[in-house]
Amino acid sequence: MHGHGAPARSGAAVFCLVFLPFALGHYLSCLLRGVNAVLTAELLGAIALTPTQLGLLTSAFFLAFALVQLPVGMALDRYGPRTVQLWLLALAALGVWLFSRGHSFAGLMWARALMGAGLGGCFMAAVKAISCAIAPARLPSVHGYLIAVGGLGAATATMPVKLALHYTDWRGVFLGLALAALAIGLLIRLLSPALPAPAAARNKVSVWSVYRDRAFRRTIALILLPHTVFFGVQGLWVGRWLADVGGLSDDNVAYLLYLGMAAVIFGAIGMGMLTEWAARRGIAPMQVAGVGIVLFVAVQVAMACNVVPSLPLLSVLFTLLGTVTGLEYAIVAQSMPASLTGRAATCLNLLIFTGAFLVQAGFGLILGCWPLNSQQQYPPQAYQAAFGVLAALQLPGLAMFFIHRCRRAGPSGKMAACTAAMINSKEDYETRSLWTSRQGKTGPDR
Repeated sequence: MHGHGAPARSGAAVFCLVFLPFALGHYLSCLLRGVNAVLTAELLGAIALTPTQLGLLTSAFFLAFALVQLPVGMALDRYGPRTVQLWLLALAALGVWLFSRGHSFAGLMWARALMGAGLGGCFMAAVKAISCAIAPARLPSVHGYLIAVGGLGAATATMPVKLALHYTDWRGVFLGLALAALAIGLLIRLLSPALPAPAAARNKVSVWSVYRDRAFRRTIALILLPHTVFFGVQGLWVGRWLADVGGLSDDNVAYLLYLGMAAVIFGAIGMGMLTEWAARRGIAPMQVAGVGIVLFVAVQVAMACNVVPSLPLLSVLFTLLGTVTGLEYAIVAQSMPASLTGRAATCLNLLIFTGAFLVQAGFGLILGCWPLNSQQQYPPQAYQAAFGVLAALQLPGLAMFFIHRCRRAGPSGKMAACTAAMINSKEDYETRSLWTSRQGKTGPDR
């Protein structure tokens, strides 16, 4: 992004200098978020850990990740993403390096917490940088690409890490990842252009201004709960559901989870492209999200029915349609002032991670109302109740969204005119400079 009079940068320059460096940070964050699950056996073989300690070791990352969200959001708006990411990735590199040198539970846990704190801004910094660098109408598709890169990172934490263990041990893997974190931080600082920090962002604006924003509240009323359901269920319970209700073997469950990772990648890209295509025809992203969430909830209702032959298909559809919730980031970035996009993205991320934790815990509490069988499996009725409760909780948000749209539409069709006014002509949409400021003259990113 540039001030008035600065030369516009091409789409290729935006990709190479803005999208790619920040996307690599998000890729690394997703990789390190899930790598412990793959290295569990190696960790237990090297250090005596109880199941409780292993759980605390993994959750330390998420706790630190959540705690830094609001401070990181304010820093992104005040100092700019490339400066913030350099220091955060340096902190992450330190945490990963300390983890590779750890020999006790306490040492590993503190290192894991440092790791989570340092990686807590990767996605948000990318959202902030991309939101400043491209036209608002392009955000859904580009954010879809960013989410797909995160899916690649999560996939890399599985088989590629397993293959790396043929050449080194788990300490060597983490040492390599520490060097990668440091290299990405330097790459962002050296290659990324000086994105602006709007003058308004240099003032101490409360994060409550984000939560008070009507557009923000309207967006989370529709999408937040489905987003947390997607994160919470896909991250823990889908595999258990396939095994307990479907009777699938571990290999078959693993294969379906791999398909789910592919669905995240292609679904995120496809959803972004679909939203951008719809926007050129006057269909707002919130409308696309509303239809997608209807389908997503319908899949959950079908999952609650526990029709065994359809379980593999439903597990993939759940992941594929769940990617529609990723539009939440793009919609918030489009609707909020540029001076608040960092705070808005991190406020949103805090709500999503907190909600995902509550969904995971709540799902488990519902299952726990039924006894385990001799194979340590929960009965189908337990999953019916859990999925049914989740689907029911999402219905009020959907109902309010469609009631609100019907009231706005009215008999005169004013809503159609409003949505059409949101998008300029197709020619303007396609030729508008990717580097145009939405806030006028601004200061440089430090």
